[in-house]
Amino acid sequence: MNPFVGVYEKLLTETQLRELLQQQATTPSYYFLRWSHQVSGIVEQLPDNFPSPEGQMFNCDRELRWKRQNDRYSLLVLSNTGEVPRFTSIVKDTENQGKSEEKSYWKTEQRPAYGYPTNETRFPRSRIYPESLDVRNSANNKPKLAQRYFIAKPTATVHFVALTVDMPT
Repeated sequence: MNPFVGVYEKLLTETQLRELLQQQATTPSYYFLRWSHQVSGIVEQLPDNFPSPEGQMFNCDRELRWKRQNDRYSLLVLSNTGEVPRFTSIVKDTENQGKSEEKSYWKTEQRPAYGYPTNETRFPRSRIYPESLDVRNSANNKPKLAQRYFIAKPTATVHFVALTVDMPT
């Protein structure tokens, strides 16, 4: 495990964003898209109305977040498997100098994520996510929804919380 947090080296067009998501997707990968008036919920395939102004793709290795800036998209990666090509670390090299025993500025912790039941009355509409991801549904041998905390080692501060999936053993 070698955590990495980085940003893509340039802004991407809609087509480039779609291609990058397809390259980074592993099985299983999930998507959560956000518009000003709705969210997609957690879905297993990119919906027809892709792209959204903001969203994320996640799997057991990493989460990719995108955000529209004018007619292009910026990307952030939260990886648990080391550096990702064409992404630049958000941590300056000088922050890790003199710490040769430490390979990464980040450490991670993973915990189960509990989705609300689809009939929860505090929300105006039911939450959309595959039932198999629900950690309360322990009967099946499928990936479960989880959270990965990216913690700065020098300060022990949680900077990012990424969605991920916990693969069955």
